[in-house]
Amino acid sequence: MTPPDLSTHLTRRHFFGRNATGLGIAALAHLMGRDAGAGNGLPGLPHFAPKAKQVIYLFQSGGPSQIDLFDHKPKLKQLHGTELPDSVRRGQRLTGMTASQTSFPVHETWYEFKQHGESGAWVSELLPYTAQIADKLSFIRTMHTEAINHDPAVTFFQTGAQLAGRPSIGAWLSYGLGTENEDLPAFVVMTSRGSGRVGQALYTRLWGSGFLPSRYQGVKFRSQGDPVLYLSNPAGVNRDRRRMFLDDLSALNRIQQEQFADPEIETRIAQYEMAYRMQTSVPELMDLSNEPESTFDLYGEAAREPGTFARHCLVARRLVERGVRFVQLFHRGWDQHRALPAQLPKQCADTDQASAALIRDLDQRGLLDETLVVWGGEFGRTVYCQGLMTDKSYGRDHHPRCFTIWLAGGGVKPAQTYGETDDFCYNVVDKPVHVHDLHATLLQQLGIDHTKLTYSYQGRQFRLTDVGGEIIRDLVA
Repeated sequence: MTPPDLSTHLTRRHFFGRNATGLGIAALAHLMGRDAGAGNGLPGLPHFAPKAKQVIYLFQSGGPSQIDLFDHKPKLKQLHGTELPDSVRRGQRLTGMTASQTSFPVHETWYEFKQHGESGAWVSELLPYTAQIADKLSFIRTMHTEAINHDPAVTFFQTGAQLAGRPSIGAWLSYGLGTENEDLPAFVVMTSRGSGRVGQALYTRLWGSGFLPSRYQGVKFRSQGDPVLYLSNPAGVNRDRRRMFLDDLSALNRIQQEQFADPEIETRIAQYEMAYRMQTSVPELMDLSNEPESTFDLYGEAAREPGTFARHCLVARRLVERGVRFVQLFHRGWDQHRALPAQLPKQCADTDQASAALIRDLDQRGLLDETLVVWGGEFGRTVYCQGLMTDKSYGRDHHPRCFTIWLAGGGVKPAQTYGETDDFCYNVVDKPVHVHDLHATLLQQLGIDHTKLTYSYQGRQFRLTDVGGEIIRDLVA
């Protein structure tokens, strides 16, 4: 063990922890009080009455093509095959995959668009189920981001920064608001892959806690074996013996906590206790045998199959029913550089029915008003064709300048299409929305002033929206 005098020099935590009347004991009591108290949120949060209690984020990793799905550009039919004008591109950067191209031919979509609902929202034929709920959605056509490659772009949407190391949005919410169910994590993650190509890797840091205590990181639910690693007892260990083991381990951790006052020790204790409670709560959550046939008619037969996006959407509904604060679904494979007509329809078939079913299901259960649902990827796709353009196939490169996402529920005004892009779907013409603006708006709906949810680290106050972020007032009630 490190000698006490050396430990005192090494860390201020040890110094405060050794002073029974000092700040360390007060801080520890505060931490333990938060563990025992309902919600586990920060004092004073929410800052004002929230419109939403929880978030389900349907993240479509890879960059769905807004031109082929949501942003109808009829003039591209006449412009098909012509060179993208320099006046449109304006010297904007290209990825390494198209920077060497000498030609940038405009490519129209091969898919028919129609207007749907009273709102008249334009939706591609590839998304027939989404089209049916158009009046429940608010489409943002003018999302834009600073990143042009997948990893920094996905990281930006999850953490508000392109470089790894910041807390994810779910971790921020877990830290600020806690959970309404002490038997389940505040932040749950599920990943699925599309029926097409594998897609980009998804790193655990995307749902990590960054410099926040690790207790706030997302818990990933798996589709094979135990939903959560090490949830089952080892052979020869029953629940009573596990309880005895955890009690003894907790006592040892408390001794270490008294010496060092390290928040990570409290995290360790809390995680062991959560794992014990999840031995009961998670199997009940994942058991779909009590769901009626009408549920599977709604979500599709794929919802019966573990690991599918449809199954995860159904589990997401069950999670928010139980008070889980933030549910993140990642669906990979939206990266159609080539062979878009062969790949994009598969991605839509994987996700369309289930996404729409989730909205309908939440609505009919009275949960949509308090659940904010987000659908979208890290960027969009270019209007010009990547690689050789033929009459049999085409592809599109990454495009951060403008792309489409949609929101539903949680106090967001439905039946809206927000913002306008140019005729080439290359630049924003009206009402741009930055990643920080989206984050600020999500926090607003949860009753959080995005400028006040901060954490001190390395001498600076950090926040999800960094030094930016404007609430999209026209979208929220």
